Amino acid sequence: MSSVRHWLPVVSLIVCAAARCLSAEPAVAPAAKPAVKAPAKAAAKPHKVYPAFLDAATAGPDFKFQGEYAGQPDGAEIPWGVQVIALGEGKFHMVGYPGGLPGAGWSKLLTLGYDAQLNPAKTAVTTSFTYEEHKISVKITGEKILVYDTDEGADPLGTLPRVERKSATLGAKPPAGAVVLFDGNGTQHFRDGRMSPKGLLMEGATTKEKFGDFTLHVEFLLPFMPTARGQARANSGVYCQGRYEVQVLDSFGLKGDDNECGGIYHASKPLVNMCLPPLAWQTYDIDFTAAKYRDGAKTADTRMTVRHNGVLVQDNVAVTHSTPGGTKETPEPGPIYLQNHGNPVRFRNVWIVAR
Repeated sequence: MSSVRHWLPVVSLIVCAAARCLSAEPAVAPAAKPAVKAPAKAAAKPHKVYPAFLDAATAGPDFKFQGEYAGQPDGAEIPWGVQVIALGEGKFHMVGYPGGLPGAGWSKLLTLGYDAQLNPAKTAVTTSFTYEEHKISVKITGEKILVYDTDEGADPLGTLPRVERKSATLGAKPPAGAVVLFDGNGTQHFRDGRMSPKGLLMEGATTKEKFGDFTLHVEFLLPFMPTARGQARANSGVYCQGRYEVQVLDSFGLKGDDNECGGIYHASKPLVNMCLPPLAWQTYDIDFTAAKYRDGAKTADTRMTVRHNGVLVQDNVAVTHSTPGGTKETPEPGPIYLQNHGNPVRFRNVWIVAR
């Protein structure tokens, strides 16, 4: 069995549609998204509280293996990307992308994958299956993914190294004229603003100032919540004018719906799911143009352009209505609200430029 000839069908079997696994039949039914009575108010917590980790050192053995792997193995005709999602209790799901990771070569034409399990020694995540009468084994070490044809001995068919992607706008400096809403030096720009012991802005903060048209930069960190599913998994949101929510959620490896990271909630799904693994710092860069009114009647819808981790995910989208639970559309400006959905999401380097 030639390793070159069989590399692509092998990968096609080891990596499958993870959205079906993570969202179609979750192990625990996701809690309904609670209404936001007012931007300054914290939303009700989900019905069930799941363990949430903000530090890799305390996240448990599964954390080491979840993440992104990418490269072009010897003999492969194209590069491949794989996202490994931790599901708790040593269970994992892999999602594969021919061409490369989302935002880095993936053609959007196909996703593939397979389930896997942490071995008893907790040294690797493994799986095996039979393809055309050949036994195939997969091993994830945390540093790389190795694919073996167990009928031909110990030489791997291919290897994908682990990658740690960072947003192109991470650490972006506020331009002249920007209002720095949070830089770690206090929460004076927010009502209900709280800082964590590590000097990060916590969820549930609303700006005192209100804004019309603006450009907003926000950096956020999702907690590691492997046993949670759907809307219960690291949920928050960036509410523009307190009305229109850009969803914040651990949707790493999912298909990218309007209620997932990068989506305008119940309005527009992202062009590509650019969600990075939990505990990686991520960015939103939002260009917001407020709805226009004449004599109290709306004459033009709100428009939003969103870049998630530096990649365009919402392209001048017309938003026809406020997010369910957000404040009502009016001609008046509104605040920026970083939603409290009961999960410990963290924020930093938040600045805004009024236009």
